[in-house]
Amino acid sequence: MISINPFSILAETVPPIAMQIFIITMVVLAAVGTILDIIHKKNVKYFFENAKKAKLSATKKLSNSERISVISKTIVSDIATTSELGAGKRRAAHLLGMYGTILFWIGSAIMIFCYSSPSSDTPSFWPVIWHVGAIMTVVGGGWFWFFLRVDVYSEAQPWYRIIKADLFVLALVAAALTGLIWSYLQSLNLNDRWDDKVFLVLFMVSNLVLFGGVYWSKFAHMFYKPGAAIQKNLAEADGSRDNLPPESDAPKQFGLGITREDPKHY
Repeated sequence: MISINPFSILAETVPPIAMQIFIITMVVLAAVGTILDIIHKKNVKYFFENAKKAKLSATKKLSNSERISVISKTIVSDIATTSELGAGKRRAAHLLGMYGTILFWIGSAIMIFCYSSPSSDTPSFWPVIWHVGAIMTVVGGGWFWFFLRVDVYSEAQPWYRIIKADLFVLALVAAALTGLIWSYLQSLNLNDRWDDKVFLVLFMVSNLVLFGGVYWSKFAHMFYKPGAAIQKNLAEADGSRDNLPPESDAPKQFGLGITREDPKHY
């Protein structure tokens, strides 16, 4: 299963152009949802206004080379490795989900646009990338959903409690999981199957919810967080600190008990 391109098998009954149109539609839905989110929340406007105010309180003017250095370090550390989460389970789950999703999406786009014809010869590494990415997404997303969410981990809420903010992670895990099951059932290549079609429909629906629900979910945060991280580190480098007071170097005042347990009661 892991080395088989599921989209080339699907192309025996569904035209490749239909799959390509579906991918393009998902991109358009994500773009429209993000734009609507920007207009409604005005967070980008706030971001630029805050950056403009911060420049007035800067204590140092950064050179181009210094700005490039700060941005590069931010991309490598804060964005690529999510170092702000520290070393621990939350960071590991986030990295699994993030890179799994990237591999899953890239593999989908490449196989659909380049190797979705029934006669095409798909290089074996693309199906492997797609399946491994889906597995990483399910593991990382499931780990976060069941054990690491703040309301579950710190507030003793049940794992099955769902709110609107959970739409992104649930739809993402559902897309990866139903895609894996659909690929497995399709790879069995048995006559008169119907269950693979059920999971194909579920795979499509979960993607529609994921990309069509950007306006109501945290999907758009993926685009905001890199910019916010870069601005934060630039503000620290030029001394403006986003108009926040400097960190205190005062000693701990809370006794030895403060180190006995990791902070988790928010």
